Amino acid sequence: MDALLLLTADHNRVRGLFARFEAAHEAEDVERMAELGALILTELAVHTEIEEQVLYPAVKALGEELAELVAEGVEEHHVVDVLAEEIKALPVDDEAWAAKMTVLVENVEHHAEEEEQEMFLQVRSAMTSQALVELGELLEAKKAELGAPTVADKEALGTDALRQLATEQEIPGRSSMNREELLATVAPSSS
Repeated sequence: MDALLLLTADHNRVRGLFARFEAAHEAEDVERMAELGALILTELAVHTEIEEQVLYPAVKALGEELAELVAEGVEEHHVVDVLAEEIKALPVDDEAWAAKMTVLVENVEHHAEEEEQEMFLQVRSAMTSQALVELGELLEAKKAELGAPTVADKEALGTDALRQLATEQEIPGRSSMNREELLATVAPSSS
């Protein structure tokens, strides 16, 4: 699968977690907030690592403008890493915990949007379809190495089951996704 589709799928899976976190926050469901917060931090740790270890080195070599976007992306990852460590150090019922999670969500939303609207468009123009598929395979291999779910982990699921998971996980854009996009986007369970 195309690397940029995989990474956008990661972004959308996290956006679904963000939506569910916000609903739990509004409902003052501290237990659910803690559960979703942990899932968010895990997803972000894996995503950051696969971008920094696989995507960014490949993209940086494609030109000066992309190298600048990579440098900015690394710094945005650093901000999220710092916030994540601060969040982990706080009890979930501390009001600073939810405030830090909100700032983390805002930072990640900005970062994902910037990647999708700037970096990914330039990368798609600079790389062949085959190169993007090969890069996608490297991203999936790194995910597997990190113990994170991959597309292969969900291939046995039917399209209806994938759509159901996408609904439960509040994945944005799920109604227009094809099977391949659903496979890349949904988590193996609705947690």
